[in-house]
Amino acid sequence: MRDGELELRPYEATDGDALAALFSEPEVKRWWPDGWYETDRGWVILVDGALSGWIEYDEETWEWSPSVAFDLTLTTSLHGRGYGRRVLGLVIDHFAARGHHRFTIDPAVDNERAIRCYSAVGFEPVGVLRAAERDPAGGWKDGLLMDLIVD
Repeated sequence: MRDGELELRPYEATDGDALAALFSEPEVKRWWPDGWYETDRGWVILVDGALSGWIEYDEETWEWSPSVAFDLTLTTSLHGRGYGRRVLGLVIDHFAARGHHRFTIDPAVDNERAIRCYSAVGFEPVGVLRAAERDPAGGWKDGLLMDLIVD
């Protein structure tokens, strides 16, 4: 998938070191535990050919309840520059073409930058998932469940 200098492609074995470096950035580690990504359910995000992020998906294909959930991270230098919105646009278009109409994402309730990004794409808050995931700093953190419905 491509949008100008932005490209999404499947994980390749040679991406391991670059992904490890991405997930070791302090601002990324704040939200993602080490090695949390699953390489068979996502795409690396390239900007001008450089590995710059990761988008993971969980696709539910059951005909009575089809949906796709996402998790997204970008290298710190790209925060606030519109790349998150563009990545989500690409993957939403991809899965909508496969027949999906409902998408979810669940940032930490205190991840204001992510919430602004997802809201700008059209995701709306559904509710708070209490103690939804482990906090890399210890303990548990709440998530904000957000969804987007497309025609």
